[in-house]
Amino acid sequence: MIPSREEMRRELDRRHGKVLQDRFADASVAICGLGGLGSNVATALARAGVGHLHLIDFDRVDISNLNRQQYMAHQPGVFKTEALKENLLMIAPYVKVTVDTVRITEENIRRLLRNDDIICEAFDVAEAKAMLANFILENMPEKYLVSGSGMAGILSSNTIRTRKVTEKFYLCGDEISDADKGDGLFSSRVMICAAHQANMIMRIIAGKYDV
Repeated sequence: MIPSREEMRRELDRRHGKVLQDRFADASVAICGLGGLGSNVATALARAGVGHLHLIDFDRVDISNLNRQQYMAHQPGVFKTEALKENLLMIAPYVKVTVDTVRITEENIRRLLRNDDIICEAFDVAEAKAMLANFILENMPEKYLVSGSGMAGILSSNTIRTRKVTEKFYLCGDEISDADKGDGLFSSRVMICAAHQANMIMRIIAGKYDV
């Protein structure tokens, strides 16, 4: 039997404190890219009781994603937005999940992200990362942006960190490793970087802006 909304909220209040949980429940986070980073960030935020998750991706689940992304073996071929929404609602049935199955471009960023408090950048492609970050910093400076860069290979966990770049821009990762240079992507290290992003997002919601 699925716990009621009230039962789940009571337990989150007990674990996190009611004041902080109220802030989580009122927050809206956009997750741009639902691969290894984005799917793990979304899962962590759903478990924490963040009230609204906005999932944005144009891609479908592929069997090659299953080694590090939060999808199931029956989901290849399904749009990542729909597959992740299904999985999140099994974890946190009362979270509000909005999906946009589109590729983010400079033409639609403002419309897509206008109602979200915090933007999580979780793209795979460097050019897409730069495009989103530059647009947000230049055109939507009121938004908080938490980005990921560098989590490939089996390097030390301690090389992944969170760095505050500007007042509202945070970068998580080792900022060096690159899967395109022969280093594989492994679930453990990708999840460490995603956890940095999710934790920074929760700190921002809590009003804690240092790293």
